[in-house]
Amino acid sequence: MAYKGNNYQVKAKKFLGQHFLEDETVAQRIADSISFKGYTKVLEIGPGMGVLTKYLLKKEGTTYVIEIDTESVEYLKNNYLNLAPRIIEKDFLKYDVSETFNNEPFAIIGNFPYNISTQIVFKTLELRDQVPEFSGMFQKEVAQRICSKEGSKVYGILSVLTQAFYDAEYLFTVPPNVFNPPPKVDSGVLILRRKEDYSLPCDDKLFFRVVKQAFQQRRKTLRNSLKTLELSDSLREDPIFNKRPEQLSVQAFIALTTMIENDK
Repeated sequence: MAYKGNNYQVKAKKFLGQHFLEDETVAQRIADSISFKGYTKVLEIGPGMGVLTKYLLKKEGTTYVIEIDTESVEYLKNNYLNLAPRIIEKDFLKYDVSETFNNEPFAIIGNFPYNISTQIVFKTLELRDQVPEFSGMFQKEVAQRICSKEGSKVYGILSVLTQAFYDAEYLFTVPPNVFNPPPKVDSGVLILRRKEDYSLPCDDKLFFRVVKQAFQQRRKTLRNSLKTLELSDSLREDPIFNKRPEQLSVQAFIALTTMIENDK
């Protein structure tokens, strides 16, 4: 599948996970999901040929895009002349955002390539001090997992770590036929809004470690999955350790981490 524009032809590349969105209404709904409250800049990841970009450019804020596909970059430079100085030809996962944003706040948005979408979320969590809002399209099951609550079969590492710092809302489902080429599954759009107080009352690194270790053996009780943390016998007798990880809310994981931290 290919698109033509200003003598450039952009082909969807499988190795980049590209599926070009064709539905203007969906693009506008994604663009309208961010508020620009408390920030004036937005970074779009993987703009492709700018179907979402053109709606962001109509906003009062300043739009930047980051794209590693050289064909897409050429297309954008030729079709969005005013955007050209703000096109970052880099891999977002490896990019030091301070080169563009210093310590300023900015939102992240995009129709994310499925093959790196979870990595994009993890990097956003690392950048949480600078990213008050995050909106985008994922494979539907990934979007649902990020927004799911305890007790759900899809509740896991991504759910807990994201919701510790952000309020997550699943916005709407997008069918395959609005993409070219169409993916084999439905997509889902979500919005993350950073909590007013997103600092944890426990050590952040320990929290990440506890959550990841607990879900790596999700069928086991916490007493078994966390035994490598060398907990005291008295702490291991706490009833919380009889539970499996999917039974714990985000707040319960924070409380558990605090207990473990105080046990040292």
